[in-house]
Amino acid sequence: MKKYFITGIGTDVGKTIAASIITEALEADYWKPIQAGDLDTSDTLKVKALVGNTKTVFHTEAYRLNHPMSPHAAAERDGVEINLQSIKLPATQNHLVVEGAGGLLVPLNRKETILDLITQLGIEVILVSRHYLGSINHTLMSVELLKNRNIAIKGILFNGAENKDTESIIQEITGLTILGRIDELEDLNKGVISSIAQELKKKLL
Repeated sequence: MKKYFITGIGTDVGKTIAASIITEALEADYWKPIQAGDLDTSDTLKVKALVGNTKTVFHTEAYRLNHPMSPHAAAERDGVEINLQSIKLPATQNHLVVEGAGGLLVPLNRKETILDLITQLGIEVILVSRHYLGSINHTLMSVELLKNRNIAIKGILFNGAENKDTESIIQEITGLTILGRIDELEDLNKGVISSIAQELKKKLL
């Protein structure tokens, strides 16, 4: 069974849309370990609204924090401390998609980051990149961090309008598989997600 951790080169690069597409492509289970703020419109609820298959199980977050801010600060506001040892992969016989929070060095407590969580969980990463001035640097740094931890990387998924120059240099320097690209989506619905998912499916298995 495939287990993928969906992380991004930063915040707001499209991890949740990517997670929705990958979840639908594999008819995988979905899990967001840490949700900080927006509990009534959480990423789990957003993915649930976009996934159309009947096989996916949505697992409960390990931490549901009330404030939309860095997880370490949101946890402190709530009077709790995020303990990585308490975050365990949910039991399932299905494929599993795990969605992170922000980028790799987002702090979860005063010592540990998302990168430490990925290391602990020990599952393969799909890195979501989005084109903007500086995104090449952020993408290459993210890849370097993952490789330094000997974390397996399935590939890079680009989100947004195509930029051939950026995509080609990232592929050339990293040597990673480019899984695909998600075009700008004006209308997000189950049909659109399903169509993109079918195109991506073969590269995920």
